[in-house]
Amino acid sequence: MDRRNFLGAAGLSAATLLASRLHSAETRPNIVILYADDLGYGDVGCNGAVAVKTPNIDRLARQGLRFTAGHCPAATCTPSRYSLLSGEYAFRRRGTGVLPGDAALIVPTDRSNLPALLKQAGYATGAVGKWHLGLGDGQTLDWNAEIKPGPREVGFDYSFVMAATGDRVPCVFVENQRVVGLVADDPLQVSYKQPFPGEPTGVSERDHLKMDWSAGHNMGVVNGIGRIGWYRGGRAAQWKDEDMADTFTAKGVEFMERNRTKPFFLYFATHDIHVPRVPHPRFQGATTMGPRGDAIVEFDACVGTLLDALERLGLSDNTLVILSSDNGPVLDDGYRDGAVEKLGDHKPAGPFRGGKYTVLEGGTREPFIVRWPARVKPGVSDAVVSQVDFCASLSALVGAKLADNDAPDSLNVLPALLGESRTGREWLLSQNNGGNPLALKRGDWKLIVGPGHPKPGTLYNLKDDIGETRNVAADHPEIVAELAAKIEWCRNTPKTRP
Repeated sequence: MDRRNFLGAAGLSAATLLASRLHSAETRPNIVILYADDLGYGDVGCNGAVAVKTPNIDRLARQGLRFTAGHCPAATCTPSRYSLLSGEYAFRRRGTGVLPGDAALIVPTDRSNLPALLKQAGYATGAVGKWHLGLGDGQTLDWNAEIKPGPREVGFDYSFVMAATGDRVPCVFVENQRVVGLVADDPLQVSYKQPFPGEPTGVSERDHLKMDWSAGHNMGVVNGIGRIGWYRGGRAAQWKDEDMADTFTAKGVEFMERNRTKPFFLYFATHDIHVPRVPHPRFQGATTMGPRGDAIVEFDACVGTLLDALERLGLSDNTLVILSSDNGPVLDDGYRDGAVEKLGDHKPAGPFRGGKYTVLEGGTREPFIVRWPARVKPGVSDAVVSQVDFCASLSALVGAKLADNDAPDSLNVLPALLGESRTGREWLLSQNNGGNPLALKRGDWKLIVGPGHPKPGTLYNLKDDIGETRNVAADHPEIVAELAAKIEWCRNTPKTRP
């Protein structure tokens, strides 16, 4: 056995021994994933932010393990969420790009994923917040009846979600497969093909909107804001953007309260800080950066409420909390909310270049914090970890067994996540929306191949150039060849999990 294979086998052995010790304990941990939307590495105080205060996220970082090389799997929302829950790179499955609000469910139901695996291990499972993974079977989606398949068929016992994003219709909540608050004499209709006659649009009502659009968000109007897609009816069920964060947080707390006597898994995926950024009035003006900065403060407050609830319930010590985001930051994402003009000296991506929609470090390197007081020692780790590995790692933690076709790209990096090892992934693959371009990082080297990059790719040495400003591919053809071959192997093999 060569040195690399020996070290890999030793790492897997360590992970197996650690997992055996942990899930054989009398009390397994509760698991809470706090998943922000469009939050950049530099948007939080513990990573250097000054213009915005995030005391609750910073508290979590002080009490836990803060990763400096924690990544989401993709530079846009739907593919990252898909990979986190399924343990599979999204480019392997068609239709996993950013979805419209009436898309069919894209998470496979013929194999186990993260919530299903934890449910098999005896966990109560709940999803609260942004879904954006499709609902229904792609045939006829009737918003006025039971909506399935959805979170339940994926493995969640309970769900209270928004179908897609705040800037896409329908602007309603779906609780356990049904739209909340619908009345029979005002049925809900949704279209992404053509407008409904007589209904206001972001064009016809532009002078009266509470938030103007800069691009694309000029179709249906809900709560005085233009959206993507058209909408008719369902007036009593429409959300109010300003109350969304409070609503989701209350549902998350209720789920933990209901399941306090048994192990639970809560996937809490916020809308903040995605557009339209319309924080509750008590957060408006909290920063000098306008709605984007204020939405960060609102997200931080939600984190604080959930952490306080765990403490009140006596669950903090034995709850594994993971905080991260689905992709890097973006400023103007379709609305004129002052995000560009009011940015000041704030650096949303921290020292990194790029953001949402790019596979540069700013697009996929995220705030990433793990807290479990009973097991994880506070500190800082530079281990390379990815959200795609949650399936294998958390399954190992609780003793769930992966079938051969489960989580095909998820690696067990549990020792790194728990601070038992400084070694995470040997290599890391990231994708943009739709899987092109792709980036592969190994050690200090990172290669990007695909549209916008010259053949044979763009190579960066992150040790010398963390800002990814100098393409050194011509100087290191052997490194380019090695990383390109790994990318092609990832593309062409059906699974990368051993």
